[in-house]
Amino acid sequence: MAKTVIEKIVQAHSRDEAAAGRIVWMDLDVRSARDFGGPNVVKHFEREYGDEPLDDPARTAFTFDLCAPACTLKYADNQQACRDFARKRGIPVYDVDRGIGSHVLMEEGLARPGGTAVGTDSHMNILGAIGCFGQGMGDVDITFAFRTGRTWFEVPESVRVVLKGMPSPRATAKDLTLHLCRILGTSKIALRSAEFYGPAAAGLDLAGRITLCSMITEMAGIIGFVPGPVGRPGKTAAAFPGPGTAAPEADPGARYAAEIEVDVDGLEPQVALPPSPNTVKPVSEVRGARIDSGFIGSCTNGRIEDMEAAAAVLRGRKVRPGVMLKIVPATRRVYEEMLSTGILKILFDSGAIVLNPGCGGCAEGHAGLTGKGEVEISTGNRNFPGKQGKGPVYLASPETVAASCVKGEIAAPGEL
Repeated sequence: MAKTVIEKIVQAHSRDEAAAGRIVWMDLDVRSARDFGGPNVVKHFEREYGDEPLDDPARTAFTFDLCAPACTLKYADNQQACRDFARKRGIPVYDVDRGIGSHVLMEEGLARPGGTAVGTDSHMNILGAIGCFGQGMGDVDITFAFRTGRTWFEVPESVRVVLKGMPSPRATAKDLTLHLCRILGTSKIALRSAEFYGPAAAGLDLAGRITLCSMITEMAGIIGFVPGPVGRPGKTAAAFPGPGTAAPEADPGARYAAEIEVDVDGLEPQVALPPSPNTVKPVSEVRGARIDSGFIGSCTNGRIEDMEAAAAVLRGRKVRPGVMLKIVPATRRVYEEMLSTGILKILFDSGAIVLNPGCGGCAEGHAGLTGKGEVEISTGNRNFPGKQGKGPVYLASPETVAASCVKGEIAAPGEL
């Protein structure tokens, strides 16, 4: 039977027939837990399995990225509990110096095209960017995966999303993604796997595909793929090991629950208004709105290409007095490249605060919080109340965030 991308990946890891709507048992190439959820995995494992072995310690990992280094005693205790368990069991720990777990799994070659991975991160589906099945799960399910190397999974329906036309040269992958958040909302690909087609999708470099796939969760989807070769490989693709970075392609004649066409022709820079990633308008309609702070980073926009884009805007310019700009690279490898290429100096000279790798301003605590009434513009993927503090949050591209922090109000880079 002809299969969609998700069906092909699951079928390669299951002895059951992988078809939409069927519940199958699936072998896992990678299982991970972060500093949020990880301690519960340790507790459940020790209570349920005691000294029984893990299925494969080398393909099991802890990643610390939410509160890195720990900024509360609770997080310090939680991280240490995971370290102690890992030492006893021979499990790799990608500690507080390494960065965002899902990105580290790709950089280390644990998550690969055509593979399967689960973790306690709700954005594990970002791995769809390299054609890998990724899924966030609860700590009880992850505990079972640690022990057995398997999980059960209901194969989702798939949707073809065809992007018509090409965005304007001023629009970025984040602008395209925010536009899709508006058009698809939280219903059109809900609980489904999305496959993106058309020249605008095919032309994305790997960093751009990461941006798109990282926000499938905000569209209520299971996972997203851009089948076929990466249009513009870029530096991020070069940093990832393994043969190629293309998703497996769907078979001719594969069955889809729906096909959706989205007009992206001439798309301009976009911004998501508080309090939802799906309430999106062109920057031109929000221009001039006051901001107090900015954040560039997260699993959505923390690659070297994102840092280069921000540096291009900030070169020779200063963050406006009274505005705070926080920048957090996704991984230590990205940070190293920022150092070696002079990007870090450009960002420092602009007045930005550059922190160590991790989730940064997309997670409470790592890069500080917003106070009541503090308006932030962020490259993160969520802006609901309380996500980054008490203040309202806009979502935008690295270029728009950088330009806005220079002006002290929402602005497109071309306005500087």
